[in-house]
Amino acid sequence: MNKLLVALGLAAAVALVGCSKEKPPETGATTGEHIENAADQAGHDIQNAADHAASETAAAADHAAAKIDAAADEAVAKTEAAAHDAKEATKNATADAAATIEKSAGDVKEKAQQ
Repeated sequence: MNKLLVALGLAAAVALVGCSKEKPPETGATTGEHIENAADQAGHDIQNAADHAASETAAAADHAAAKIDAAADEAVAKTEAAAHDAKEATKNATADAAATIEKSAGDVKEKAQQ
């Protein structure tokens, strides 16, 4: 955007300076030709600025997409780890409960035999 403003300012300055001269420019070009050349240059500068902005935008979008993918991969990995931990905790709790029930049953059987 700054390049666009600079290009337009330069074109305006050339146009104003070219219009205020009473003698033809030393290059032999008319004031109109100078204005046309300045306008052409401004157009090229605007195109270059637009291309640069598009390139920067594409790079930023690619970078953001890579960050999003990495975050998604990390979330999947953490979810899988949490599921594994929950499975292990459930397995251990079930084993502990079974051991407690067996011990209680053994105690009841022993008391019943006495």
